[in-house]
Amino acid sequence: MREAEVRRLLAANLLCALAIVLATLAPAFFLDGFSVLGTHLTWLCVCSVCVATLNIILHLVLKPNRSPKRRSFGHKISRFLKCCIYFFMSCILFHAIIVLYGAPLIELVTETFLFSVLLSTFTTLQCLCLLGPNIQAWIRVFSKNGAMSIWESSLQITSVCSILGAWFGAFPIPLDWDRPWQVWPISCSLGATFGYMAGLIIAPLWIHWNRKQLTYKSR
Repeated sequence: MREAEVRRLLAANLLCALAIVLATLAPAFFLDGFSVLGTHLTWLCVCSVCVATLNIILHLVLKPNRSPKRRSFGHKISRFLKCCIYFFMSCILFHAIIVLYGAPLIELVTETFLFSVLLSTFTTLQCLCLLGPNIQAWIRVFSKNGAMSIWESSLQITSVCSILGAWFGAFPIPLDWDRPWQVWPISCSLGATFGYMAGLIIAPLWIHWNRKQLTYKSR
């Protein structure tokens, strides 16, 4: 495993973490009254757009999954449309799962859907950038010992950390503390965000510490 590749991964992950920080702080200079708690839906939109845009740019520049085959323009358009459809389906699926776990079915639909978009940005979008609309590749990566590169290992860690963060973020909601951040879906979205940022930091460090044990083989 090349150290340069691990450093590229660390730099890319730090940029993604920085994008979340900027999405939290920068809009306050342009939007009156902007805050994570006070205008949470706006923050969800800004954070999702910033992270999604940066992820797409990084994968276009770094090309961690470069294929030796040359693709036609028509194939690229078809792939792009499939990715858009998969991302939208992911948002709907996350929305349904969140409702099944206790989110309001009719009330606060916008809040639940934007939270689903944020989760999809932290998980599905990364899969689409790295693996494309290939469900079999997704299943392989998230199976035991399925990762074939440090980028796929990072994808595993950040996706799992994001979902776990959202799950742990739901714990304070039913408590009678009457805090502003207990309003749906603030604690869950903050939990997912902190989980995603933790995964961004943990992934390259874990790969660096375990680089001697990691052997990626083509399948």
